[in-house]
Amino acid sequence: MQAIMFLDERTRAKIVDSDSTDDNFDHLKIECRAKGRQRSHESFGEKLFSIMQSLSFDGYSGHVAFNEYGERINYTLNVYQVTMNKLPRNMGNFTHDDFHFDDLRIFEGRQAHDFDKAKERIISTILDEPFTMLNLSVIGNVSAADAAGQYYTFDQLYGYCVDLARLICEEKLEIPCKFRIVKDNSFGNKPPNDQPWTGMIGELVRHEVDLAIAPLTITSQRESVVDFSKPWMNLGISILISKPEKTKPGVFSFMAPLSKEIWMCVTFAYIGVSVILFLVSRFSPYEWSMEDEETFQLSNKFSILNTLFFALAAFMQQGVDFIPRSISGRLVAGVWWYFSMILVSSYTANLAAFLTVERMVTPIESVEDLARQTEIRYGIVRGGSTQTFFEKSDVKLFQRMWTYMQQSDDVFVPNNEEGINKVRKSKGKYAFLLESTKNEYTNERSPCDTMKIGSNLDSKGYGVATPVGSELREAINIAILEMSEDGALNNLKRRWWYERSECHSGTTKDSKQSNALNLVNVAGIFYILIVGLTLAIVLAILEFLIKANQEAKQTRHNVFDVMKRNMRLSIAGVDLNEGASAQLLCKSPAQEQYQSSEQLFEENGDIASGSHSQV
Repeated sequence: MQAIMFLDERTRAKIVDSDSTDDNFDHLKIECRAKGRQRSHESFGEKLFSIMQSLSFDGYSGHVAFNEYGERINYTLNVYQVTMNKLPRNMGNFTHDDFHFDDLRIFEGRQAHDFDKAKERIISTILDEPFTMLNLSVIGNVSAADAAGQYYTFDQLYGYCVDLARLICEEKLEIPCKFRIVKDNSFGNKPPNDQPWTGMIGELVRHEVDLAIAPLTITSQRESVVDFSKPWMNLGISILISKPEKTKPGVFSFMAPLSKEIWMCVTFAYIGVSVILFLVSRFSPYEWSMEDEETFQLSNKFSILNTLFFALAAFMQQGVDFIPRSISGRLVAGVWWYFSMILVSSYTANLAAFLTVERMVTPIESVEDLARQTEIRYGIVRGGSTQTFFEKSDVKLFQRMWTYMQQSDDVFVPNNEEGINKVRKSKGKYAFLLESTKNEYTNERSPCDTMKIGSNLDSKGYGVATPVGSELREAINIAILEMSEDGALNNLKRRWWYERSECHSGTTKDSKQSNALNLVNVAGIFYILIVGLTLAIVLAILEFLIKANQEAKQTRHNVFDVMKRNMRLSIAGVDLNEGASAQLLCKSPAQEQYQSSEQLFEENGDIASGSHSQV
């Protein structure tokens, strides 16, 4: 403007002033592409540029001067940071050839908005164990209904969310905070017919509170009306059922490491190996030996009974005083030994677990098993995020489950506590679908009669909610990420979930120690021992009676006299009645030295076929 004022009055009036008929100042417009250019405008620009080069003065932006190219020189512009809740702050300056900042960290990443650290913030929360609970030792006997809508300090509440809020407010953001229990005891839903939001979401929408720290699930519907922080806990929908009773090890639990099919196959393998070893030994010339060189009587140690005993001894990892001498026989023995070694090692490795651990047989193992059966009913919290998941799911399995739940209104419960109590009272006939964090916490609380089944159905997270456009959102995001990286969030969950556990966990130090076996665990092997010993005694008595009967027939004596003599001989080792013994021996017929009295050789000198003997 000062350059225009330096033009002579005639030129300025001719170029700038408009005619009386030119109300739109069209004479100042320059038609750059017109064939006939207006020379008056060109002369005006040249004069204006020449005057601007010669001007030098101090204005609102500092010293104003131009070089020969029309560029401003010898100036300094201050750079200010403008925030929502603070006055502009000088961060540096900008000159013709330099750009200087006092602190370059303001350009490093996303910057959180400045906020008033002296203002007390109101945190909306909901009473839900173990996230937020009333400290009755401080505030006295106050019910949940009386606490709704009331304000509390950090000392009057305790729980996971209380500790999380203390870390965010006192350590990260350094702002004063206090809690207010949500009035309607609801997380927040959007009723139909354009009704306002309920619960904590409604309080944020109406700006009644500054933020909400509770087990509030991040959903797209809620995100459309409030701002959520980064998730401070990841979770998913899981299945809660009543814990089945543990089956104690039975009398024959020592057979449990191998299935019935394997035991049957082992029995057939044992018989088959014994038969094959018998046949191989019979047809192999290396297994025959000359028992008596004078009579040329041949013998083979691998009779059918001996092969059965040899295979059993090898399976029991015991030795015998005879082994195969033929290559084929040793090959059969070698593969049987290898088979026995692997099988016995596998059996031994699993035996301890089956004898010492009480196992639970669950009726279902996954969500597919739950949807496939109809004996166990299942339900969810009415109007919660879990119901929204089933309503909007495109998975056929979840659609079928939602259709099944809609057929019975009594499978829906108003809150998690009602669903957990229903599971405990149903005696295994009702399953409750809830968020995995609540599921895991319930399983660690007395009476320890519930358990989680299968994996999570989905993946989502809890977040800190703030009103849309809140200046606290970015600062809360950074605080949650820092706590996630330094392990503070994991420490909080371990403290409130597992360190306060009321149930004996399999991960504790005491549970890892070996438990002593009880008699009921190994009673089966004692039964087998008693039966085996009894059978051996019965067989010994039968052998004694049969032998006495044979001797009585051979000596033509009374069988009872022979039994008495053999009894004295078995007890004392010698016959006390030597006279009677000698008399019996004299009257006994001469025994053949060999089992067979048939001719050993044929007429042509070959060994007779009937001369083979078997041991």
